[in-house]
Amino acid sequence: MSFLSEPFRTVESLPLHHAGIIRKKNAPPAAALACTLSTRLEKAGITVSLDRVDTDIDVLIVLGGDGTLLHVADQAARHSIPVLGINMGNLGFLTERTEQEAMAAVDELISGAVTIENRMMLKGTLTLEGDQSTSRYALNEVVICKGTLDQMLEFSTRADQEHITTYKADGLIFSTPTGSTAYNLSAGGPLVYPGLASILVTPICPFMLSSRPILLPADRRLQTTLKTGHNQKAQVIIDGQSAWNMTEENCLKIEMATQPLRLIVSPERDFFSILRNKLHWGIQRC
Repeated sequence: MSFLSEPFRTVESLPLHHAGIIRKKNAPPAAALACTLSTRLEKAGITVSLDRVDTDIDVLIVLGGDGTLLHVADQAARHSIPVLGINMGNLGFLTERTEQEAMAAVDELISGAVTIENRMMLKGTLTLEGDQSTSRYALNEVVICKGTLDQMLEFSTRADQEHITTYKADGLIFSTPTGSTAYNLSAGGPLVYPGLASILVTPICPFMLSSRPILLPADRRLQTTLKTGHNQKAQVIIDGQSAWNMTEENCLKIEMATQPLRLIVSPERDFFSILRNKLHWGIQRC
């Protein structure tokens, strides 16, 4: 098992000339905080853009929950824009800074060094008779799931040229280590340290109890096809957003993306403290 080619956690001073702020939609508290942070940044001579990802942005500040951050992770990773998440949602595994910590976090951006984690992303591509569709990128997971039909799906899945197995299940999750705390965890998959370069494959409600999740090196290229002759159809969901409809003629390819997401994190928190706080590890309940 390998780690990311770039150091997982670094401390950097960011040159700040242009900051972007992404606000959770229809959330007045996020809009109010954006106004406060914009004023602070502009006083420091930093240009501020709202609710868009420009290629010349030096940092992106997300005000919302993990879902808000996931919506912009693809664009931020493509342009190597560091992302600071301020949690104004629920769990907040990715948007780990609290609303009360927002101003201090912005002051760190302006005046000091920040801690950045390189979070691996997945690239998903759906092919049809050898032609590739537009690729999509995921910070958490790529999911194949059945539609409205009750029948289970059958997925023939390979890692490079090696046949893993044919899963019979309601769906299949391809997850990053970052996404191990998301849908993968709900489906019974393992938690994985985010600095480990790996791809998790987790079946959703498998027909056979012996069909277990598997953890693969990130340099493996995965391919999945639906079993032919059964007129099976499925949906491909990327980080909670519908990406493609999949039929027996398609092949879904999954591989590690070239660019990671540069996630700004608190130097006082680590992966395990976040798990203890968010998942309530070690808390005795009556």
